[in-house]
Formats: sequence, C-alpha cells, structure tokens
Amino acid sequence: MKYTKLPHTQLEVSKICLGTMTWGRQNTEAEAFEQMDYALDQGINFFDTAELYPIPAHPDRYAHTEIIIGNWFKNTGNREKVVLASKIAGKAEFTKFIRTTGFHRDSLIEAVDGSLKRLQTDHIDLYQLHWPERNTNYFGQRGYKHEITDHWQDNIHQVLETLRDLIREGKIGHVGLSNETPWGAMRFLEEGKVHETLPRMITIQNPYNLLNRLFEVGLSEISMRSKIGLLAYSPLGFGTLSGKYLGGMKPANARVTLFPNYSRYSSQNAQEATRRYYELANSHGLSLTRMALAFVTSRPFVTSNIIGATSMKQLKENISSIEVELGEELLQEIEAIHNDIPNPSP
Repeated sequence: MKYTKLPHTQLEVSKICLGTMTWGRQNTEAEAFEQMDYALDQGINFFDTAELYPIPAHPDRYAHTEIIIGNWFKNTGNREKVVLASKIAGKAEFTKFIRTTGFHRDSLIEAVDGSLKRLQTDHIDLYQLHWPERNTNYFGQRGYKHEITDHWQDNIHQVLETLRDLIREGKIGHVGLSNETPWGAMRFLEEGKVHETLPRMITIQNPYNLLNRLFEVGLSEISMRSKIGLLAYSPLGFGTLSGKYLGGMKPANARVTLFPNYSRYSSQNAQEATRRYYELANSHGLSLTRMALAFVTSRPFVTSNIIGATSMKQLKENISSIEVELGEELLQEIEAIHNDIPNPSP
C-alpha cells in the first residue's frame, strides 16, 4: 500500500480508501466485516461512510452502514487503526426523512452525535458536508443554472463556527466538503482564511473517473494551489469502468442492473468511451478496472481513491490497482480518447 497525509494534518492515510455505501443494502453485515478485515490486512487504514448510507437511501435503512461499521469496531477493537470519515446529509427532497433543516447548528450537532453513537466511537477523524445546501450543479449536472427560487443565504461562517465547536469538543478532528463546486470550495477556504479561529476545509470528495474528469476544470487548480485534497469517489463510474456492462450486458446483482435509474454512466457516448478504454487497457495487458483506478490514484490532486465493491473478488482487484504504474505512452493514449469523447458522464 502507498500512503499520504491528509492536507494540513499529520494523519497518514492510504492512497486507497475503503468506500462503504453498499453495506446494508447490496452487502450484508457479514460481507462488510469480511471487506473491512481484508482491506485493513492489505494496509488500507482509511474508511469513508455517511449517515445517508446505504445508497439508494431509504427510511427503513437509514444509517445502517454506520451501524455495521460500529459493530465491526466493537467486535474487533480496530477503531484506532482506522482514519474514519463520515458526512452529514445535505438538505434535499430525497433526504426529508432525515431532516429538513440543512446545516443549521442543531442539525450539525444532531448529525455528529448520531454518527458517533452508531459508529460506537468518541470521535470522527474527518467530517464532511455531503453536498451544498444551495442550488448548484452537482450530481450529474454539467453546468450551473441560477434558480430565482433559491432563497439560500450565505451561512458558511455559521457552519464553520459550529464545526469549530465540534472540533474543540473532540467529536470531530478535521472537516471537508463533498459534491462541491469551485465557488463553494473557495468560499469556504476564504472564510477560514479571513477568520483564523475557524477550521479549514482540508478535503473535497467529488466524482472523478475516466468518464467524468470535470474536477480538472477549476477545482484541480484550487486543489493544488490551496492544498485541499480530492477524495475521488465513483472511480469506476458505478462499475461501468470495469467493462461489465459492455455490449448491453446486465450482470446479476450489479448496481446499475438493480437500480437502472442510476444512468449517469450509461449514455451512448459513455459506452463508446468505455469500449475504447477497455480495448486500450487490454492492449497494454491490463484489466480496464486496474487501469481506470490506477489513473485516478496517480493524479497529483488526488489524496485518496475511494473504491467500493460488492464482492471480495472485486475488492481484491480494486486494491491491487495500487501496484499499477501507468507509462507515459499509455497516459497519452488515455488523453487521446478523452479529447475525442470528453466527460460523457458529468
């Protein structure tokens, strides 16, 4: 395994992060335990979860993933071996069953206390805002369209004050963003810079993969210049970049097979790009999975690559991608495909 440090901290984390959003829906607790045992044995010390998980979100399964992780901590005593990240769900129509008050002070405190209880721990190392409260372009929206009905008022100072107080209480260690835009990232960084008592956002968890490299437009420069590290999620695009859906295949129990409304990576252009990446990987003696994951991990703005798997076979292949070094010729060929079919899955 390879390691780096979370920006502006002394916390050393694995370059591969274990994602957990299928546990409690596509995976049983026993399967999740097996994944965590194996990942830790392979040197992965960074786990990412959220109160919203498992996905798709449903009131009957609310926070089951955190409960599973908490049970594993209790059974194994491995809490101190793991750098643990979680998130508060943002205000949205599909999260009304959790709360409708966004990132108000009481909401943040309630969310953190709930996660601590379920995770059976007294602290969360990295706590993230799962998506913005304001209307903006995230979750598959390519461009920003201003909505005059958006009555959001800038409360970023107040949000950071609450997070500061939670840090002072020892409940969380550091803070980060997720599904955020360049404007939002800079606004949070600006507030933390002007007011030195407020915490600094150290990470941003956004989608990033061969079919969606929009992070490179604006956010990558912010990441490099302001030292806010990308925690890349969906590095295989719902499994699309394993090649398992090519030719119209619908593998049993696969995510897009079970939940066909998850069509973000299923457009005609995405399928064509995937086919070309698949052939490229094969020509270099690699599986598409290993090539796609190695590409993400190798980017200089990526702090950690969040992998997810529903089977041990998938997990083992995903983790093994850390061994892959992509040569300059292969990287140039990847760029050629990207230039022909840029970002088909925003």
